[in-house]
Amino acid sequence: MKHLSLFILTFIFWLLLTLELSLANLLVGAAGALVTAILFGKYFFERTGKFIQPRRYFWFVIYLVVLIWECIKANFDVAYRVLHPRMPIKPGIVKVRLQLKSDFARAMLSNSITMTPGTIAVDIIGDDLFVHWIYVTSDDPETYTKQVAGRFEKYILKTFE
Repeated sequence: MKHLSLFILTFIFWLLLTLELSLANLLVGAAGALVTAILFGKYFFERTGKFIQPRRYFWFVIYLVVLIWECIKANFDVAYRVLHPRMPIKPGIVKVRLQLKSDFARAMLSNSITMTPGTIAVDIIGDDLFVHWIYVTSDDPETYTKQVAGRFEKYILKTFE
């Protein structure tokens, strides 16, 4: 099942890249997808049934919109801090408690936090994610967990868990 799911996803990706439905293109895409599925199928997700649930695609689109919006907001915030004469920063490393259990979902959250200007995911130890933050606003773990990870975690949870 893992190999078949990877074949289908790779083939669809090929078709989206080429946007051509000629016989030669379909054969090359199928051959490439087959080779990819044979070589890398054992490394693919364990529970591939998740890929056929349409609600996960809906939440993924919502997650992308939230990610783009948060990146835009963070860009303006960092630009303000850099251009301000006194450069109001209060950097620190905060420990964020994760609700996510799968490694892939945790990697998605870490990458989302790192892609947002002003934050960098440093390490994951157990259920804790350590994040370097340009302006630590609170000493309360619940407050900064909601500010740093909460905006992404609920959508990642609905999409990848």
